[in-house]
Amino acid sequence: MHLDHHHDTPAALSADAHRPDGTRRALRIGLGGPVGSGKTATVAALCRALRDELSLAVVTNDIYTREDAEFLLREAVLPPERITAVETGACPHTAIRDDISANLEAVEDLEDEVGPLDLILVESGGDNLTATFSKGLVDAQIFVIDVAGGDDIPRKGGPGVTTADLLIVNKTDLAPYVGSDLARMAADAKAQRAELPVVLQSLRSEAGVTDVADWVRAQLAAWTP
Repeated sequence: MHLDHHHDTPAALSADAHRPDGTRRALRIGLGGPVGSGKTATVAALCRALRDELSLAVVTNDIYTREDAEFLLREAVLPPERITAVETGACPHTAIRDDISANLEAVEDLEDEVGPLDLILVESGGDNLTATFSKGLVDAQIFVIDVAGGDDIPRKGGPGVTTADLLIVNKTDLAPYVGSDLARMAADAKAQRAELPVVLQSLRSEAGVTDVADWVRAQLAAWTP
């Protein structure tokens, strides 16, 4: 479910679109959000939805483990050589915003080893509402929150909620059980984000990740030319 019809509008993309050899590099999309919001499950669903039409790969970030990458490997969403992990050793936002060198090396290694690639998904470790990606690392950012975190999260704002190129309100199927008002969350998100798109999503529903996959396709269509 999405709030409006603007979810296909391409985000502002990085100007650094080429590899050192002059060839077009992959589109990089970052996924951030609080712990437990469903970032890894969304990445897995996107891989399943897009892997037959795109050449894609994933970089995950965790502080001290490779747990998210191992989940994706167990789920066999992509061949193992297309999934890699960065152990940040510090707050997750450090490696996606402040010192992006480890993530840049990871995405560049993937392109060298399994390329050419159309799309690389970079998943941040679980962080708070201030987590944002450097534009030197990704071309567009998805921010994931979930209804179990409280229906006041969109109203509280924060850079992740207000400025991400796409906001996902995840696990909408849980709303009746945790007392979250979806209509209120949708209205508050709209107020915070103006014309920036919002998707209300349940990966357990028939629609699943469809709206988000369509948004990704739109970003890639804008990137390819």
